[in-house]
Amino acid sequence: MDRDLLQSQLRSFLREDIGNGDITSEPLFGAGQQGMARLVARESFVVAGAASVAAEVFRLQSSEIQCRAARADGVKVEKGDVLLHVSGPVVELLKAERVALNLLQRLSGIATITAAFVAEAASWSARITDTRKTTPGMRMLEKYAVRAGGGFNHRFNLSDGVLIKDNHIAACGSLSGAVRLLRDRIPHTIRIEVETDTLEQVRESLECGADIIMLDNMDIETMEKAVSMVAGDALTEASGGVSLETVAAIAATGVDIISVGALTHSTPACDIGMDWQSP
Repeated sequence: MDRDLLQSQLRSFLREDIGNGDITSEPLFGAGQQGMARLVARESFVVAGAASVAAEVFRLQSSEIQCRAARADGVKVEKGDVLLHVSGPVVELLKAERVALNLLQRLSGIATITAAFVAEAASWSARITDTRKTTPGMRMLEKYAVRAGGGFNHRFNLSDGVLIKDNHIAACGSLSGAVRLLRDRIPHTIRIEVETDTLEQVRESLECGADIIMLDNMDIETMEKAVSMVAGDALTEASGGVSLETVAAIAATGVDIISVGALTHSTPACDIGMDWQSP
């Protein structure tokens, strides 16, 4: 992750949550009162963001807070396992608690579901990737969590790669016309991906030299025919409605990539708490 961007985002999250001050904690505790706490797993999951994000939240809140990570990102933990130890001024720990937990719970949820998809497809060579269906402002963090779960990242933003989708084709007039125009206008180092819904579009994509062919919302039989038709002349990417129940069958068709929007747009947060410790 870009450290400067990460710190800027985390400072913004802290400002949003703290507002003009913590009117509960500040009157209760003196500025010098010290405390210790642990971030603890309440269930089994794959960690993402303990040392890399949650600890950074506490440090940005106060340079007096000390953090010691107990679990690295990408590691599976069980209920009761400690993810992070924190100590420092009580008021500062309590101010940072919710932001740190929210992020750690969200990112660990993404890493956990990603790991489940990767495991389901492990018998085949297909890569599990994310999409741009991320929470606005959270894309870098959420894509980091996908990597922590063993997945891969699709393009980060619109400038990362060419992907001709159905609306591009409709507005341009034809699939092959869109590919020809882009070939003339983009650097030779950029690959062109085309979204296809039918075998006819797959054939047209091959004829006009697409580098990557997305097989969008195709059933397994049609996808198998498409992969056979492509025969390695382009990369194939399955997309649309991929679930844990269907991902193995999709991987078995021989596609190179399986992009899963659900990794980031539909993942529940993991249950993590901050438990106070006696001095």
